[in-house]
Amino acid sequence: MVNTLARRSLLTLLCTAAAVPAAVAADAAPSPEEQRLRSDWPYLARYRDENRELRATGTRIDAVFLGDSITEGWLQKAPAFFSAGRVCRGIGGQTTPQLLLRFRQDVIDLRPRAVHIMAGTNDIAGNTGPSTLKMIQDNFMGMTEIAMANGVHLILASIPPASDFPWRPGVETVTPIGAMNAWIKDHAARTHATCADYFAVLSDRNGAMRDGLSFDHVHPTEAGYAAMRPVAEAALRRALTARH
Repeated sequence: MVNTLARRSLLTLLCTAAAVPAAVAADAAPSPEEQRLRSDWPYLARYRDENRELRATGTRIDAVFLGDSITEGWLQKAPAFFSAGRVCRGIGGQTTPQLLLRFRQDVIDLRPRAVHIMAGTNDIAGNTGPSTLKMIQDNFMGMTEIAMANGVHLILASIPPASDFPWRPGVETVTPIGAMNAWIKDHAARTHATCADYFAVLSDRNGAMRDGLSFDHVHPTEAGYAAMRPVAEAALRRALTARH
């Protein structure tokens, strides 16, 4: 009787031990977004088909707008801005290394006259890991070199103001954004690129978004994009005129 009970206890223990790894594995199963990041980190699949279809039409592209959710949201909240010849290639959450990896597919292969790059917010937030200002600047320089080598004029946008990042509580925003914007302006001057200073029209005196121009301290509202539009139009005129 004792041996039987001992065997049953041992069998129960072994079954329980075997079930634990399975339960842990189930809990640790990657989300669809995590799976995508593992298989397509720069998200080349996002615009691959649209790019192929656009190239097939032979449409002349004046400018590709490359960036993160602020660029993606521009098309969603102010679609009239993206008239013929303007192409949005923003992907929410992306950082500059991801933009650099998809720069040829989503920009160069479309043969635009100009590219508008607005990025850096998510690098500072650490979306794809810790990132120094030097790392962000290196990625901007990489995109600059590729664009210049292919005869595409650069429009470098300042990083919009943000008092905080709701998805990264406690991360410092104002100081690194200010440092990056000073570098972007200087880099644009040194490379004969056009600078689009959205920070100046969106910021209050403390480095945050002015009231009513953002719904979460980071992403512009319709009013925010309306404030940005004159800056963008002026930058496009300068960039496209510089091509002749």
